[in-house]
Amino acid sequence: MTTQTGMILVEEALERVLADIQPLPPTRVPLSDANGLVLSEDVRSAISIPPLPNSAMDGYAVRAEDVAAARRDSPIELPVIGEIAAGSPPEPAVVPGAAVRIMTGAPIPSGADAIVRFEDTDEEGRRANGQELDAITIYASPAVGTSIRAAGEDVKPGAVVLEKGMELTPARLGVLASVGMATVPVHPRPVVAILASGNEIAAPGDELEVGHIYDINTYTVQGLVQQMGGIARPLGIARDTEDSVRGHVEQARDADFLITSAGVSVGYYDLVKDVLQSLGDLRVWAVRMRPGKPVVFGILRGTTEAPWGRDVPHLGLPGNPVSAMVVFHMLARPALRKMMGHQTWDSPSLTAVLDDPIVNEDGRRVYARAHVYRGDDGRMHARLSGPQGSNILTAMARANGLAICPEDVTRLEAGDETRIELLGETGISGSAPENE
Repeated sequence: MTTQTGMILVEEALERVLADIQPLPPTRVPLSDANGLVLSEDVRSAISIPPLPNSAMDGYAVRAEDVAAARRDSPIELPVIGEIAAGSPPEPAVVPGAAVRIMTGAPIPSGADAIVRFEDTDEEGRRANGQELDAITIYASPAVGTSIRAAGEDVKPGAVVLEKGMELTPARLGVLASVGMATVPVHPRPVVAILASGNEIAAPGDELEVGHIYDINTYTVQGLVQQMGGIARPLGIARDTEDSVRGHVEQARDADFLITSAGVSVGYYDLVKDVLQSLGDLRVWAVRMRPGKPVVFGILRGTTEAPWGRDVPHLGLPGNPVSAMVVFHMLARPALRKMMGHQTWDSPSLTAVLDDPIVNEDGRRVYARAHVYRGDDGRMHARLSGPQGSNILTAMARANGLAICPEDVTRLEAGDETRIELLGETGISGSAPENE
């Protein structure tokens, strides 16, 4: 998959990254902390759901044969011998020719085989007249089993309710709660150490000196890590000295993943890759993509003199903020998803009609920042969200997708269809963006 120019394709870069990534060892977490995590084993139920036959409606538990002839114009009156609320024992039993008032979710008393809804009785009228509910007039004849939920209708004992590899959503958390699980077997959230570097970088809030810029990448990468369910641990800003870089990198010893930005090119002050090389295996790639050509990946294994407690994968992003975000999307996001136990890591994508042309100047795969929306013609459209320079972060902020121009295509015209990699949870709007 290596190209003639010496650059590797995005797919090859991803394949190399994922080859060194494994799911994090399983653990158990409280159910309340498990949203978005991935099950590390099948979950079986020890109980039936529901545990007993129960009522699907507020009404009256009866024997169907006792009300088989009930009609609006020919009602049947039955004595009411008791009431059962949800959480109460299923008592009293329904005897021939009687009814028991019952609430939704309450267990079905013995003898009953159907539920008559409140709406099919004269309860409302009796209450309005101040009458006791010691008898009830019934206007309908429900069949056997009407409005009765069977025991085990949803889940039977021993059944697998959720399978290994499933991401836990709110509905799936509800399933686990329904079978009584207080803790859940999952792959944990990866702790991702984040390091920016450069003498020119200042922390937001500090006074900006001449020639300096504020740290952007720490905050964009932190947000991306958190967006996909990881735990971000910013390490601060390393200055362009070996001691500063090494001191900051050492703080990532107990992280699951290290992401750096800048310091990975060939300049005199690009020391990050040199320090990381001394701590493990490091590979520098030119990836056939725009933006985001220079990429560093490796494993921090340490040395005999300064061993690390465990291997820590490292991805070095370019310094330009848009390049860093695009490379994160294409390489870091899949790696972190694999760490979290996901079975797939492809980004959501769709095909859209371009509103603007995309020019490919140098035979790299272009990831153009675009706003995707559904047009008046019912088709998905993509409009470039602003200038496409790798330093133009505002265009990235307005984008909800990356419009792709393949390596072997020199130009896509307005009206052409292309694949769009969707970004995050920004969603698709219903109309074209304004002023773009």
